[in-house]
Amino acid sequence: METTKITPQDARAIPLRAVALVCSLRPSPARSSSQLLAEQTLTALAEHGVAGEAIRVADHDVKPGVETNMGEGDAWPAMRDKILSSDILILATPIWLGHPSSIAQRVLERLDGELGESDDEGRPLTYGKVAGVCVVGNEDGAHKVSADLFQALNDVGFSLAPGAVTYWVGEAMQGTDYQDLDGTPDAIASTTKTLGANAAHLARLLKGAAYPPS
Repeated sequence: METTKITPQDARAIPLRAVALVCSLRPSPARSSSQLLAEQTLTALAEHGVAGEAIRVADHDVKPGVETNMGEGDAWPAMRDKILSSDILILATPIWLGHPSSIAQRVLERLDGELGESDDEGRPLTYGKVAGVCVVGNEDGAHKVSADLFQALNDVGFSLAPGAVTYWVGEAMQGTDYQDLDGTPDAIASTTKTLGANAAHLARLLKGAAYPPS
């Protein structure tokens, strides 16, 4: 039995969109290492035909809660619309006290609302969407932070490709930020490139073959 192979050219013809939620504690226009790494990840995705945008969550009034809409003034519904209209979600966070930022935690809590939403066949609306993670910090803990985010993102319906995280951590107890480096280290550039390639590949596969209803 012959298997039909999809060429890279055929795959790139399938349009994809990505949105990166930057969970820096600093609103714009403050500089942000999380923003920088998220933008570098969007550039890596663009090499595979993925259009995208970065949103600094701190610039918006995302209310606390676990519903898709927490009422008047809540900025989450508009942000949620962008997530649901995209194929790939990138969640970028700094490390604070060994954990994702409080804003990243709030995003995860709001994504928990998706567990109460489904399509006509009973699947969460996040099924078929791919997630990736960016982590920066001046302390150890990138693996721990990415593990926390991976578990939460998968719990609410996102799929993870191999190499679903790119990260940089500086020397412990020092003050250098990722954005202050003279250039992007080769290892980070390579890891970000892999995240972009694998996330785009998986998103195209899922767009062409949806998960079965359960």
